[in-house]
Amino acid sequence: MVTSWVITAASTDTLEANDRNSTHIHSYDPCESYTRLDEPSRSMEYTGQGQLCDRDKNGWYRFVGDGGVRLPETCVPMYRCQTDAPMWLNGTHPTLEEGIVTRTACAHWSGNCCLWKSEVQVKACPGEYHVYQLQGTPKCSLRYCTDPYTAKNKCENTCRPEEECSFLNGTWDCYCRQDLNSSDVHSLQPQLNCGAEEIKVSLDKCQLGGLGFGDKVIAYLRDWNCNSITQREERNWISVTSPTEARACGNILERNGTHAIYKNTLSVANEFIIRDTILNINFQCAYPLDMKVSLQTALQPIVSSLNISVDGDGEFTVRMALFQDQNYTSPYEGAVAVLAVESMLYVGAILERGDTSRFNLFLRNCYATPTEDKTDPVKYFIIRNGCPNQYDSTIHVEENGVSSESRFSVQMFMFAGNYDLVFLHCEIHLCDSLNEQCQPSCSRSQLRSEVVAINPAQVLDLGPITRRGTPSLGVVNGTPNSAGFLVAWPMFLLPVLLAGLF
Repeated sequence: MVTSWVITAASTDTLEANDRNSTHIHSYDPCESYTRLDEPSRSMEYTGQGQLCDRDKNGWYRFVGDGGVRLPETCVPMYRCQTDAPMWLNGTHPTLEEGIVTRTACAHWSGNCCLWKSEVQVKACPGEYHVYQLQGTPKCSLRYCTDPYTAKNKCENTCRPEEECSFLNGTWDCYCRQDLNSSDVHSLQPQLNCGAEEIKVSLDKCQLGGLGFGDKVIAYLRDWNCNSITQREERNWISVTSPTEARACGNILERNGTHAIYKNTLSVANEFIIRDTILNINFQCAYPLDMKVSLQTALQPIVSSLNISVDGDGEFTVRMALFQDQNYTSPYEGAVAVLAVESMLYVGAILERGDTSRFNLFLRNCYATPTEDKTDPVKYFIIRNGCPNQYDSTIHVEENGVSSESRFSVQMFMFAGNYDLVFLHCEIHLCDSLNEQCQPSCSRSQLRSEVVAINPAQVLDLGPITRRGTPSLGVVNGTPNSAGFLVAWPMFLLPVLLAGLF
């Protein structure tokens, strides 16, 4: 595209005609009146095909843009600048003090760098630029070229040491240096990003090139199918990603008391036919164990999930699990949880997907039943209306309604009667912290709370849970009534007397 910026200036003759007595006569200055030429294809590095011609270029011109701001002062190869015979300046550019000078522009054709010639006037202007008075071209296809290395602000980003700022195909950018050469594999510096949902390993293409890898390099993890996730990144990087999951893309999961560690190997080779040495890079990501990470790394956790849609605020996913420890980092695994009579039940729920910055997870009602039926009339409430059963001293609510996680604990128990199993149920609520009071206010006046209506669609279920060992004397035979009596071990019958009061 050619754009023009012309400032009209009156000639000396016109000024004299208007005021013959004037002593201030202004002369024409081409630095203030010219046409701008800003086509990037004028660059002497441009190799695209074309037969453009400047036969119609007559007047003062200024070259601007990524293609360069000055005519080159050396012979330009043929078929550059989107023309057949490129034109260049056979001479040097003047300084400000030299004013307007006359130079020769040459066209390169048929092995002769100056087969055709044209006279050009050049002037240096304040602001470090030049203007040129062109007189067309002797023939077609001849075109005036520009030197891309004279462009202003050539590369927007600062190039890394492995890169150089170059002009290719009409664009200035940071490209890998051609003189990089290394035999030290330790010079390669992979970048590792351990994310909550995915693990990304990135490699510098320039450093790979210095080690002898070509442009068509392929990278893959232990599972070859993950090579399809190879991405070409900006700034000459390539990356391979895998989900943060055990066995995904060949991930190996190891756990210790404090962290979950995912290990894998990234392999790099030239193209798909491998004859050269393959570069193998071992890497690992360690995640501090918390409730969410523990559930992700457990093989078969006893867990319950619920998807909730909040009008206008998107989809949410809540998970609840049974844990073995007060740190909530060791979930029970398998089909059933077997606990000793003195064990504590640690129950944790987490809002995994959704706007956790706005919504808090609130356990409205949590209760136990002797069957998996959440509507079973035999219920023992652990939390009611957000408050713990204050008649059961073993219940401890660590957090509820204050964040995206809720946690509570209670001592292991069994229902009186011919029941061997316990099932836990929690009715959840996503509390809008911007418009609601989410943290419950619990007092002694709430001990005799009224019976509440429970929405089964908002209930998460856990179980079954059973007590390790044979039935104790505290368990009596027969069918329990609808009062929801319970026997806690080793507390015997005391909770039975108090259960009906809550």
